[in-house]
Parts: sequence; structure tokens; C-alpha cells
Amino acid sequence: MVVLNRIYTRTGDDGTTALGNGERRPKYDLRVEAYGTVDEANAAIGVVRLHLAEMPELDRMLGLIQNDLFDLGADLAVPQREGKAERLRVLSSQVERLERNIDALNEKLAPLGSFVLPGGTPAAAYLHVARTICRRAERVMVELAARPEEPVSEAAIQYVNRLSDLLFVAARAANNNGASDVLWVPGQNRQ
Repeated sequence: MVVLNRIYTRTGDDGTTALGNGERRPKYDLRVEAYGTVDEANAAIGVVRLHLAEMPELDRMLGLIQNDLFDLGADLAVPQREGKAERLRVLSSQVERLERNIDALNEKLAPLGSFVLPGGTPAAAYLHVARTICRRAERVMVELAARPEEPVSEAAIQYVNRLSDLLFVAARAANNNGASDVLWVPGQNRQ
């Protein structure tokens, strides 16, 4: 259990922050950017959930995902090191749960004939915001993982990749199962 008795510590006043293993890094460090962007995606999902009174199953699904995103942040905040005791890591079973959720949501949707513009219902619009933040988190995590001294677990990258897919499908579900999707019309405004 995490206990937070004091919110400010003043230790970050010098422009550094502590990773989960106590190591200090600059606040602009790519690993800090990775888990910070995951946190941003989590906050965006929190806004989505304010608009899901009519969709309790999707709200429950997103509640589980918010908890997973804290797991992902914890995973990223403690770099994997060989020979060290294993910390909290995202598991392939969490990725598989996302895949099952995507399949369940997608079953009710008509196939797409065009790309979807972010919009429609408020929940769908916010889901698209969360999706784009999630994609940014994925880009940062992949860049981090490309550095030999900065390991990122395969399951963590898979999780964030599947999550952006889930958020897209969830946005369509929140748009009356696609009936309220706003479709891209290529070249519509060209003269």
C-alpha cells in the first residue's frame, strides 16, 4: 500500500525527480516523460468517465484501465535491471484483457468505410483525446526502449498499443455504436 502523508517534499526544486528505485533524474528525462504521458492519458480517461452515465459497462472497463495505467506508470518508474528483484510490471494477461474488450466492443460496430474524425458525443470526443495522448505515450516509450540502457518491457509497449486501439473502438461505441461517427470526407473542402 502506498502512503502519502506529505504532498510536497521540495526535493524536486532542483529540477530533478526520483524514480521508483530512488535514482534521481532530470524532470525532462525521457523515462519521466514516458510515465508522465501515461499519467496524462489516465487523466483524460477520467474526464471520459464523467460522460458515461448511460454506458456503465464501458465505465467499468475504463475504471480497470485507469488502475492498469498506474501499474504501467510504476513499471516505467523503475527500470528493469538484470539481477535485481522484480518490481510491479504490466503483464501479458492485462494486454489480453484489452484485446477481449476490443473484440467485445467491436462486435456491435458496423465496418468503417472512411477514417473517423474526433467528435460526435462528448464521451467519444474525449476518448479520441485520450487515444491521441496514449499514442504519444507509446511513441515516447518506444523511443525510451530503443536506448540499450533504458529497458522497457515488451508487455508495457503492447499494453499501450492495444489501449489506443481500445480507445478508438470505445469512441465509436460511445457514438451510438458508430451511428454518430463523424467521417472524414477526403478533399471535401478543396476548391
